[in-house]
Amino acid sequence: MGELWVGNVDSGASDEEIKNFLVKYGFPPFDDIEHIPGDGSRPAVRLTFRNASPEALRRLQPRVHDMFWKNRRINVQVLAPQSD
Repeated sequence: MGELWVGNVDSGASDEEIKNFLVKYGFPPFDDIEHIPGDGSRPAVRLTFRNASPEALRRLQPRVHDMFWKNRRINVQVLAPQSD
């Protein structure tokens, strides 16, 4: 399972728009999405991919990191696996 953090996302972007954007650049559809409003100036989303490893996401991450999308430059990071 892999997780992706997409920062500085337009707060008006729908889950479907986020999914379509990432799929366009080769990502598999995510399974879960969590919106992180922060202080409102740089909202983010945390995406969970049950069938994609962190390594697979790392190979795709450069395709969209630092890209200008919906009038914002997004920041995309693969999150480290959580140990229980």
